[in-house]
Amino acid sequence: MEQQFNNDQLTEHELESTPATGFRVIWREFKKDKIAMGSLIIVAFIILGSIIWAPFIDKEALMKISLLDEFAKPGENGFILGADQGGSDILGQLIIGARNSIVIAIAITVITGILGVAVGIICGYYGGIIDNFFMRLIDFIITLPSTMIIIVFVTIIPKYDVWSFILIMSAFMWVSTARLVRSKALSESRRDYVSASKTMGTSDFAIMFKGIMPNLSSLLIVELTLNFAGNVGIETGLTFLGFGLPDTTPSLGTLVSFANNQTVIAEKWWVWLPASLLILVLMLGINYIGQALRRSADAKQRLG
Repeated sequence: MEQQFNNDQLTEHELESTPATGFRVIWREFKKDKIAMGSLIIVAFIILGSIIWAPFIDKEALMKISLLDEFAKPGENGFILGADQGGSDILGQLIIGARNSIVIAIAITVITGILGVAVGIICGYYGGIIDNFFMRLIDFIITLPSTMIIIVFVTIIPKYDVWSFILIMSAFMWVSTARLVRSKALSESRRDYVSASKTMGTSDFAIMFKGIMPNLSSLLIVELTLNFAGNVGIETGLTFLGFGLPDTTPSLGTLVSFANNQTVIAEKWWVWLPASLLILVLMLGINYIGQALRRSADAKQRLG
């Protein structure tokens, strides 16, 4: 009986000492880092809350001008977070604006991620003429004043909407991912398992996207997470400059842009402060999550 108990203890000890892999490594890292865990909970709450709540808000009624409610303070006339200069509810704009920024960030991250990963792996795998062509194209795009070109496109497009904004931004933002993936794919393509796959007659597509890409998964997770953090603020920055989403679309950038007025900054803090704090929390939270994912990727590589 005692020997059986000792065997059970040994088995449990072996299980605990067994190196964790995959999502277990990520979960273990988040459990050790309380700030990252808190950031994960807060960011998930903001993303899910805005996406679920936004469809229940009537956008037309929200953006309807009501001069009687101009700059209503928090708690007045039923406005929990107050109203802006048009009498529109700040809380409703905050929810829809957060949903728009998050959807834009996710869409840009997915599009640029797919394009950047595909181009990077193809360039790193084939090299030669294909690599030279895409690298010169990427170098050319990087040298362009992309912000000015984006502003021009936003200005001249007749039926400008959220998806037009996403496509315009994606056209210029895939290059950094492509360069990073290409540099890692170059070294991976020289490994023995790639040569063995070629010898066995495995197709190039299978080698690139079933052999090389899984070995870049840790890098891709970190890269896309940090890209998502940067993309969250893209709409806000351009809207602040006056070249973001259409005026009829509630936006975090529109709320933050009210801070251009000194009177609003000093006396109407409820108009711009909630949006500013939300952006700050999202950016910091996603970056803390990205750092935890980076450490998880490093731990996984050390474990082999």
